Amino acid sequence: MAVGFGGHPARFCMDAFAAFDWQYIWDHRQVLWEGLQVTLKLAAIGIAGSFLVGLVLGAARAFRIPVIRQIAGVYVELIRNTPILVQIYLLAYGLPKLTKTLQLDFFFVACLALIVWGGAFNTENFRAGFEAVPARYREAAYALGFGPFKTFLNVSLPIGGRIALPSSINTYISVFKNTALMVAISVEELTNVAKQSIDLDFRTWEMIAVIAVTYLTLVWTMAGLIRLLERRLRLPETN
Repeated sequence: MAVGFGGHPARFCMDAFAAFDWQYIWDHRQVLWEGLQVTLKLAAIGIAGSFLVGLVLGAARAFRIPVIRQIAGVYVELIRNTPILVQIYLLAYGLPKLTKTLQLDFFFVACLALIVWGGAFNTENFRAGFEAVPARYREAAYALGFGPFKTFLNVSLPIGGRIALPSSINTYISVFKNTALMVAISVEELTNVAKQSIDLDFRTWEMIAVIAVTYLTLVWTMAGLIRLLERRLRLPETN
């Protein structure tokens, strides 16, 4: 099927590359770098927060801690079954309307939205990991005189955390990619600064190509590093 300017995919790629204005990107390197810094800050806070939320609530669900377990269950169902964009708008515009006095900085809202979304998915990741730890390991710890908390720290957490790691990786990558959605509330992250440049200069191809390559590079790098960590922490084979 004919594609692109000259009707041939290869010709299309060559023409697109030739039409790329490298000088335009160089002239906008500072604003892109500032947007990338905001993106990385959002991602770091969102990933760290989703890890902590998932760890605590996942443990509460796995070990059936009263009240917290039920609250965590409702939270997981609400967040996993609603679009993150709706959650962003609710936090940014809904909460101030409901409280009438609460005014939230949009960067804080963006961090909170990423933590809330990622935490819900990570709760299930960690719950599944902790529940997959063989009961005999915990029973052996109890036989050695370990209490519930010490057993969790020395048995359930090291083993269950490793079991949960592969699914958690996907959550962390999604949290990173979801930073681009903060363009909806005008946070000055990479996608938003690129959009602003497009609105001013109409250089869509250059900006979209640059942010696409940037996200791909960062996601591949992050995934590679986490996969390396996963291999190092892999549980030994047991019969």
